[in-house]
Amino acid sequence: MRVFLCGIIQGSRPDLSVHKQSYRDELKLLVEKYLPAAEVYCPVSLHPESPSYDDRLASQVLEESVEAARASDLLIAYVPEASMGSAIELWEARRAGVRVVSITPLKDNWVIRYASDVIVESFEEAEAFLKAYAAGMTAQ
Repeated sequence: MRVFLCGIIQGSRPDLSVHKQSYRDELKLLVEKYLPAAEVYCPVSLHPESPSYDDRLASQVLEESVEAARASDLLIAYVPEASMGSAIELWEARRAGVRVVSITPLKDNWVIRYASDVIVESFEEAEAFLKAYAAGMTAQ
């Protein structure tokens, strides 16, 4: 089982600053709790300095991340506000048949609506989803 952690990094910031990434640790803990055998792909863990990459490396990392999203079994997205990179990963994962769960208040956003199988508004709801998802996997 491959789980891709998708989420806002820079969002709409006009500079190289990033949003707090602590949500990724929370998501990793939830995945470890309910899907302990899962291989977790987290772009920020692999590329913590990515906002400062030059164009060649940034393009390569974006392509790698999109491919990893497509190759996943489950994509969990944290999108508290618009995120262009997340939108690409969500869309491409969906097109590849990956199960997508989004944690977001943007439930009426077209990309979120059409690229997500499940939309929840909190980490508590995401945990309930993962618990049920894991239970469904073991019942098979």
